[in-house]
Amino acid sequence: MLLAGQSGQPCAIPAVPAMTRLPRPLYVRAFEIPGHVSVDAHSHPWAQLMYVTAGVIEVDTPHGRHLLPPHYAMWIPPHVPHAVATRDCVAFHSLYLDEAIAGDGFDDTCRILCMTPLLRELVVATAELPVNYDEAGPDGALVCLIADRIQRLRPAPLTVPLPRDARLLKIARALHADPGDARSLDAWGQQVGATRRTLSRLFRHDTGLSFTEWRQAVRLQAALPLLEGGEAVGAVAARLGYDSTSSFIGLFQQKFHVTPGAFAKQAARRIVKPD
Repeated sequence: MLLAGQSGQPCAIPAVPAMTRLPRPLYVRAFEIPGHVSVDAHSHPWAQLMYVTAGVIEVDTPHGRHLLPPHYAMWIPPHVPHAVATRDCVAFHSLYLDEAIAGDGFDDTCRILCMTPLLRELVVATAELPVNYDEAGPDGALVCLIADRIQRLRPAPLTVPLPRDARLLKIARALHADPGDARSLDAWGQQVGATRRTLSRLFRHDTGLSFTEWRQAVRLQAALPLLEGGEAVGAVAARLGYDSTSSFIGLFQQKFHVTPGAFAKQAARRIVKPD
C-alpha cells in the first residue's frame, strides 16, 4: 500500500501491520492524516469501518466514488479494493472486524452509513482499546455492542455510482474533475462518439440515474469538502455550475437535510489542525 503526499513523497502515517489475521475480532487504528495524501488501491481480508471526526475522505471502489464527511461511516467488505485521498487534515478512525463479528448485514457492497450518537462515542472510545483485549471482559462486551450497532446503521446518500461503459467513464471522470462543467449530453456525445439517446439509456442502465440526476449527485458530493474547507456558499454554488445560490441551497438541503451554511458552521466547529 502506497501513501503519498502532494509532493509524491511518503507521509508519516502508521502503516498497517503485516498480518494475515487479526489478533482479536476487532482491531482499531486511530490517527490524523495530513491533507493532500493519497493511498493506492488496496484491500484487506477482513471488513473495515472507516470513521472521521474532522475532514473529508474520498474513497474510490469498484462500486463508485464515495465521500466520507465527519460523523458518517463507511463500510468496506473483505477483499474489496479501495483507494483513499484527503484534501485537508483528517481525524481518522479505522475499525477492522473479522468474520466472527462482522455479520452479513451489508453483503459485499461498500456504502456510506449514518452514524448514531451512541456509536460515534463507542468508536472514539475504541482508540483506547488494547490490541489484545480480554474478549470475556468489559472490553469484549464493548466490541460486541459495537458490532451489533454497526449492523443497525442506515445507508446515507453519499455514494455516486460509476458507470461501466467506457464512453460514460470518460464523461464521469471529466465531471468528477470539474463538476461545474455544464455541457449537455449532446455535447458529450460529440466528444465520446455516441448519440444523446444512447448515452441517456446507458447512464440509466449503468447507474440507475439519469444523466442529470447523476451530475447533480456529483455536484452535491463535491460541495461537501469545499464547504468543509471554509468556502462561501455562494462561491461553492458558482463553482459547481448552479444558476443561483438559492437553487443550490434547496437541492443541498433536500439531499443532506441541512443547509450548506449550517453544514459549514458544523464543520468549522470540528476542524482539527495537524500538529
